[in-house]
Amino acid sequence: MKSNYSEASIQVLKGLEPVKQRPGMYTRTDSPTHICQEVIDNAADEALGGFADTIDVEIHADGSLSVRDNGRGIPVGMHPEENMPVVELVFTRLHAGGKFDKQSGGGAYAFSGGLHGVGVSVTNALSRRLEVTVRRGGKVWRIVFADGEVIEPLSEIGRCPAKDTGTEVRVYPDPRYFDSPNYNLAELERLLRAKAVLLQGLTVRLTRPVKGLPETQTWHYPDGLRGYLDSLLTNAEAAVPVFAAENYLSGSQHDNAGEGAAFAITWLEDGAGAGESYVNLIPTPLGGTHEAGLRQAAFHAVSNFVQHHGLLPRGVKLQSEDVFARAAFVLSARLLDPQFQGQTKDKLTSRDALKLVSAACADPLELRLNQNVAYGKKIAELAISQAQARLRSAKKIEKKKSSGVAVLPGKLTDCESEDIRENELFLVEGDSAGGSAKLARDKATQAILPLRGKVLNSFEVHRDQLFGNAEIHDIAVAVGVDPHGADDNPDLGGLRYGKIAILSDADVDGAHIQVLLLTLFYRHFPKLIENGHIFVAQPPLFRVDVNAQGKKRPARKLYALDQAELDGIIAKLHKEGVKENAYSVSRFKGLGEMNPDQLKDTAMHPDTRRLLRVDIDQVADTEAVFVKLMGKGEAAARRAWMEAEGDRVETDV
Repeated sequence: MKSNYSEASIQVLKGLEPVKQRPGMYTRTDSPTHICQEVIDNAADEALGGFADTIDVEIHADGSLSVRDNGRGIPVGMHPEENMPVVELVFTRLHAGGKFDKQSGGGAYAFSGGLHGVGVSVTNALSRRLEVTVRRGGKVWRIVFADGEVIEPLSEIGRCPAKDTGTEVRVYPDPRYFDSPNYNLAELERLLRAKAVLLQGLTVRLTRPVKGLPETQTWHYPDGLRGYLDSLLTNAEAAVPVFAAENYLSGSQHDNAGEGAAFAITWLEDGAGAGESYVNLIPTPLGGTHEAGLRQAAFHAVSNFVQHHGLLPRGVKLQSEDVFARAAFVLSARLLDPQFQGQTKDKLTSRDALKLVSAACADPLELRLNQNVAYGKKIAELAISQAQARLRSAKKIEKKKSSGVAVLPGKLTDCESEDIRENELFLVEGDSAGGSAKLARDKATQAILPLRGKVLNSFEVHRDQLFGNAEIHDIAVAVGVDPHGADDNPDLGGLRYGKIAILSDADVDGAHIQVLLLTLFYRHFPKLIENGHIFVAQPPLFRVDVNAQGKKRPARKLYALDQAELDGIIAKLHKEGVKENAYSVSRFKGLGEMNPDQLKDTAMHPDTRRLLRVDIDQVADTEAVFVKLMGKGEAAARRAWMEAEGDRVETDV
């Protein structure tokens, strides 16, 4: 088939077209709930800033949904640079919003869940109709969109009292973009209830038709997080009363005023604990670094209490999960510039949040334990019993292993724990990097196996010949599983690590080593991939050293995975007003150049590292790619592929 590939073949998607072409990149497409959540989040940001105390949400009989608040109202004047009304700009232009400039004070919000400025523009793009009514400055304004385009320009439609301000947005979702046209009512109710919980004094209402008649639910929690967590524990027995506290930083707006956390926490007598977390009122059902900060604060507080009172039995060592396993909590973090995993904001990834939330929660928790020793001893008792159960479980797992003893590789630095559910093995490129990794690891649960040079391409090597290569032999013995095929049923009882992570340099050679190791696991250890044991670590390529900015802004070290992240960090520093001579950029030549603390923070610590699990979705496609890349007789196919696709490569050489 002939194809005409010319300059005219290149398309540039403008306006909201990228959202319409790939809606899944910007929102969840199972139902229109999330695009309406974007509008609710904007109303909640007004409440978070102290400008609104009421949010009314109504599901209409025609399938549309409206959100009304009594905030300041979206500005209706002309934008000084874009030459269009601001209310039109924020609904029709990606990356336009009032939540970017938080450091200088020029933005509309000090705190918000929005970051990228794509929220309500995505809502507009995926709606067949969207109506906006703004009450501001004693006037009522209206603008209407259809399929993301203006069909009724902004116009004044009436008058109102000067104190009557706010915004009402009515959304008519386009069913073409969603698996189901119906709203997820349970998710919507949970979201609205959470807004009322996290903002004391806020009244939230949801009105929807029930048997043809409107029915209204109202949420208002005068007791805040404490009362909400109590309501969640109706079917569980708490070992100690719910403890609630909040701790925010003070200072001027330029010193991150008000960053911190509010939380409520207790421990359960039986069963596993559960928690809910939020960032700037945005639910984070997958957790993230703020939950890790609360976990760290709880661990330090309980661990210090146990040591101070001499409660720890001999031979027992507390771990973070022992303390947090039965904890039930609600956490609300407030961050100036949150970084989320994807536009749906299900998980917080801001590394600074871990230290911030940990610092904000540690002191109130320690004070609580020391002021209420009986409660502290009860929590300590639960944590110690959890640790003892973990040790017993590890011994049971050991008994299931075969009696045959393999001599572990001499260069393997093993971990202390024998519980594969928490053990991790890092396959590290080079002896120098292995030395840094040994110092950076958690010796209780993390093992290091340095690899010398590049592993053999094992794609077409017979299983019986694998152990002729020393590196592959050491990997197989360290892992504890024999080589096998995709259709085999190997004995995984000898598996020694629950996570096996490839840790190589962030350059071309490192990528090649990753491919060689993935080839080994794909071809000769496929059950490890199938069961979710194989991971790839992503160390950074750049480090940015930022000088101290006065007494309240200490020096910082920021890390970038690639050039795109580096550009984003530098742009953020410029927005903060950091001058070019106040920071420096250095490039890591390899893992061996990184200090142990840097390697720990960026590649090994469970709460701050980037660790990607290896999964195979399309078996046939994956097999074809491996044959093309690693097959010995495929040189011509590789060359043709590189000639055709080489201009698309984005790598650091």
